Amino acid sequence: MVGLGSALANLRNALGRPEAHVEVVDGETVPTGMLLGTLGALLLDAGSSVTDVRSALEKARDTAGVGPSLAIGVLPALVMVSETSTGAATIVNAEGVELSFRQVARANRLVLGLESGSIALAEIPARVRAIRAVTVPPPGLPWVLGNALTSAGLAVVFRCPWWAVLVALGVGALVGVLSLVLRRFREAVAIVPFLAAFGSTSIVGLVAAGTGFDHVPLYAVCAPVAVFVPGALITNALLELTAADIVTGASRLVQGLIMLGFMAAGIAAGSALTGLRVDPASAALVGEVAGVGTDRAGWEAVPPYWVSWVAVALLAVGISLVFVAGWKLTVASVVVMTAAYALVSGVTPLAGSVVATGVTAAVLFVATRLLERLVPAIPATVSFLPAFLLLVPGTVGLVAVATSDPVALGTPIATFVSLCIGTKLGGLLPGLFRRAAPHTRSVPTIPVDESSP
Repeated sequence: MVGLGSALANLRNALGRPEAHVEVVDGETVPTGMLLGTLGALLLDAGSSVTDVRSALEKARDTAGVGPSLAIGVLPALVMVSETSTGAATIVNAEGVELSFRQVARANRLVLGLESGSIALAEIPARVRAIRAVTVPPPGLPWVLGNALTSAGLAVVFRCPWWAVLVALGVGALVGVLSLVLRRFREAVAIVPFLAAFGSTSIVGLVAAGTGFDHVPLYAVCAPVAVFVPGALITNALLELTAADIVTGASRLVQGLIMLGFMAAGIAAGSALTGLRVDPASAALVGEVAGVGTDRAGWEAVPPYWVSWVAVALLAVGISLVFVAGWKLTVASVVVMTAAYALVSGVTPLAGSVVATGVTAAVLFVATRLLERLVPAIPATVSFLPAFLLLVPGTVGLVAVATSDPVALGTPIATFVSLCIGTKLGGLLPGLFRRAAPHTRSVPTIPVDESSP
């Protein structure tokens, strides 16, 4: 009875008592919890982990002087803010609309301004509306071109022969067209990874069978569908699990594994249809392929190693086109991805690929956070994301699942763990990651209808 009485009391408090914390927005009082929930929903749609979203909301809350009287909870699709004194709760659902890199950058600047106190909580609704107002489907040509460049760039970086690079370029463009068409149908979104993997494998298998090329590397098949590989999703899930966000981390991990399963099924179906055989031994990480070469000539020759550095830049440009980034974010992506490639390639011969991934993650985590403090228009979440294609062994895990090879499966698991440890160690450095607007560039000067970076 005591428990029932307590529950009824809380219900009466939630229904009958006014909000203890409110803000005046356009002449009307709005609960502070609603404002924070609106911001949190935007950050979830921007791709931030629940751990980062909760941290950002708590800092904005504390800066506004509200303190721990507002309890904040974050799940993958909603934000809950409750009054600890009255029990009144506000729930705001994320819209589930993926934001572009430009929108993510603007959301980051909003968070910086709130945490520094230069933007008031009452400004959140107008600024969030301004950010969401520019949400449009990705333009057709940049999307297709970005997929093609990403596919060809990965094929070169992972030392595929020339014929595979050209096939990856064409298949990447076709996959871009396919995904662009299917994204118009909500019911088809879940099946896109399977169809993309099936189509990519089938085309590569037909080309290999028709030309007689017997050496088919893994990335000839996986490069065109690399954008769909949930490597970043799985890594974020592991980071959330280590931050005690068990429910969210577990759900994201399951979602990532399901996507890998769909893609593995597509590869298996395409291989069975065309008789294609992909060697699991070709599932190598970045640092392990730096010195790979071949004595074959013509179209079966491997591009010179220096071409890989050009491919890294093209890969970053392709990702920027896919996720609709401005020129500032594109330049930052090129720099970060080139640095990631250099670090992994340099450390791997000394410490192995698994350790090299963790070291690179730690260094880049520090560097991107510092860059974010110096240039708020380039958030760490955006500048670090392209490096995930090089650091996260998503395609390696994909081939391990597709081939059911337990030995190959151990490599991505160890690398995922190393990546998480490296990121956590980078976050331990004191003072570097205090998200505050720099004094050299005042956030309040940014108008609500600011142009995207």
